[in-house]
Amino acid sequence: MADRVLVTLDAEVRDAEAPLLYADDIGALRGDGIFETVLLRGGSACALELHLARLARSAAALELPAPDLDAWRFAVEVAADAWGGDREGVLRMICTRGRDGAHPSGPAGKGDLAGPQPDTTGYVLVTPVPERVAAARADGISVITLARGLSDQVADTAPWLLLGAKTLSYATNMAALRFAARMGADDAIFTSTEHRVLEGPRSSVVIQRGKTLITPPARSGVLPGITQRALFAEAERAGWDCRYESFFTADLITADSIWLLSSVTLAARVNRLDGLRYSLPESAAEIPALVDRGIAREWSVTDW
Repeated sequence: MADRVLVTLDAEVRDAEAPLLYADDIGALRGDGIFETVLLRGGSACALELHLARLARSAAALELPAPDLDAWRFAVEVAADAWGGDREGVLRMICTRGRDGAHPSGPAGKGDLAGPQPDTTGYVLVTPVPERVAAARADGISVITLARGLSDQVADTAPWLLLGAKTLSYATNMAALRFAARMGADDAIFTSTEHRVLEGPRSSVVIQRGKTLITPPARSGVLPGITQRALFAEAERAGWDCRYESFFTADLITADSIWLLSSVTLAARVNRLDGLRYSLPESAAEIPALVDRGIAREWSVTDW
């Protein structure tokens, strides 16, 4: 059984141990590209249409060519079949701007990014689910709050920061996770300069108060979450009140429960925040069940 599967956009299964990228691919040189991470479960990609819609949205934000969604769907299907249905997998759809040499040279040797765009590089990679995921789903996670150093109003005033797009520029997110680990935590929650809650390095933040679920709105500069969207859809069906509202760090402390939602871990309950321990809430089993139903729904791109 292969421990990884690699499929290019022409739906060719490639040797995952062989080189694929050119050394001058801009995705490697500058992190200039986009990606989506999808959970494979039972041989199928969960909430794939929502991921494809977000991929297209991110491409537009980076002024990349509009992705051929049919080609991506087929490549994902081929990769899922090659992976098999007896185990979960982490499927990544990766698209970079292509090779650096395709950019014309501008004055003073600067790349003229307004010129003709090169062919993009696109592929699908499937790898095993990390060992940390099972523990996070079952036992919850410890989290610390970290300042992002930006206002929650900056998304509208500085669109070039690409807040709300899922880009390959993940160095800051990975640095935050390493810092959290040094502090003895499993994960982190970013906060704005106004002390409003934003998101995790790889997750959406949802707080629960009674039968109400609240998550920060996209206008705060957070990446719209697919697992969060799936949870809200099912929760509303079950009679929950679901809201997109800004809230402060202090609201985390008074919440009945805090959840970090992501496409692979799905629902991870925060059991400790900045050293403060949280007791097991009554919703501890219900919210993950709602997430499971939500990601298994039949979605369309227009649902995004």
